[in-house]
Amino acid sequence: MKTWERAGRTAVVFLAFAMGALLSGCVTSETLEPSTNASFTARDKKLLANPPYAKAQIPEPFQRHIVEFHRKEGPGTIVVDPDARFLYYVLDGGKAIRYGVTVGEEALVFSGVAKVGRKEEWPSWTPTADIKKRLTGIPDFVGPGPHNPLGARGLYLYANGKDTLFRIHGTNQPEYIGSAISSGCIRMTNEDVIDLYGRVKMGSPVVVLKPTEGDSPMSPRVALGGTTNMN
Repeated sequence: MKTWERAGRTAVVFLAFAMGALLSGCVTSETLEPSTNASFTARDKKLLANPPYAKAQIPEPFQRHIVEFHRKEGPGTIVVDPDARFLYYVLDGGKAIRYGVTVGEEALVFSGVAKVGRKEEWPSWTPTADIKKRLTGIPDFVGPGPHNPLGARGLYLYANGKDTLFRIHGTNQPEYIGSAISSGCIRMTNEDVIDLYGRVKMGSPVVVLKPTEGDSPMSPRVALGGTTNMN
């Protein structure tokens, strides 16, 4: 898909999200958490000082927020809502950190319960055979760095003791946060994935909701801190 087409899809999602907020009548209960480099290591600061991609203007709903969380997952759980393009890190006291993400195209979306089976800073990338079949010009291997599609951090999802081949990771295309264009993995800005990585423990549960199980741009229930019970 051409770049301008993808950008158009992002704009449509954002417009629909805004319309849904107006129509829902929900009272927003959220606090914007500005991205900082407080969690950056010296290596992070060096590699991200001049990244090989343009700084993206992330729409405000997809920036990091502290929000009310009405599901029953316990603190320390990651919940991914592909419909709304949000990832939640559950906190104590009915709160969560909400991050905007890029999710997989419909036919490529993973759903179910997994756990964090591996964590890696500045991971390398070896594309799967399936990715190389679908996309042309993909190299066999990409070393660590801000040019790498996996970005600054990788959380590797395992289920039943096996690698699902799905990841939560950074990105070298932050302009697509809020879109559904990936090969199934969950992409975050490098700043956000560094923040999440520092909070998540090995073995932490990860719940990826099925389509229609979460919020949609026209029904932003959990996303906007509404009172609807999502369980």
